[in-house]
Amino acid sequence: MIRRLGVNVDHVATLRQARQAAYPDPLAAALIAERAGASQITVHIRGDRRHIQDHDLRRMRESVQTLLNVEAACTEEMAEILLKVRPHRVTLVAERPGEVTTEGGLDVAGQGAEVAAFARRLAAAGIHVALFIDPDDHQVDASPVAGVDMVELNTARWSETGDRRELARLARATNRARALGLSVAAGHGLNLQNLRELVAAAPEIEEYNIGHALIGDAVFLGLETSVMRYLALVVG
Repeated sequence: MIRRLGVNVDHVATLRQARQAAYPDPLAAALIAERAGASQITVHIRGDRRHIQDHDLRRMRESVQTLLNVEAACTEEMAEILLKVRPHRVTLVAERPGEVTTEGGLDVAGQGAEVAAFARRLAAAGIHVALFIDPDDHQVDASPVAGVDMVELNTARWSETGDRRELARLARATNRARALGLSVAAGHGLNLQNLRELVAAAPEIEEYNIGHALIGDAVFLGLETSVMRYLALVVG
């Protein structure tokens, strides 16, 4: 299995929006990331449009040559946007107004019918759907019932605490998801330090989506070099 790196360019847009300017352009960053070896570009269009804007999605859909993965909440506003843009993949996420970053995974176990209905609408338009979930048994088990074949495991607690019990939890969730026939991605808070251990502990994770730390490292290393360093850890 060849593991893949998805580069999240949200925080290039964060810098742009801080001045309400036209630069830096997240699409330009996406194209550099692709040239450096990224297998996909990930963006999160939030209800408050704090970073990625609607026009970013349209431009990226036209220009990204690998795979465009759009993170979005299960709202009617997002459904309309996603069905117009038709990215290659949509990863459904939980979203709370005012949160600094995504605070937890989607509650598939508790909102399965709603999630399944939303996923069906996107799938009918030819969009591949994944779910961003916490690495809990009941969330993993509910995911295939919702009609999807891929989950992205929330790595925030491992990233924030460095607690090896959280690392083991991610490994168990990965194995459980794979046993159910699901493809497994991971992301949230990963950096050059904690990524290496996760890759070793859960080799069945197929894809890593990394943004904030990678873009932060790019300030000092350059974006191409930063992407290549993360890619080297992912691929092994």
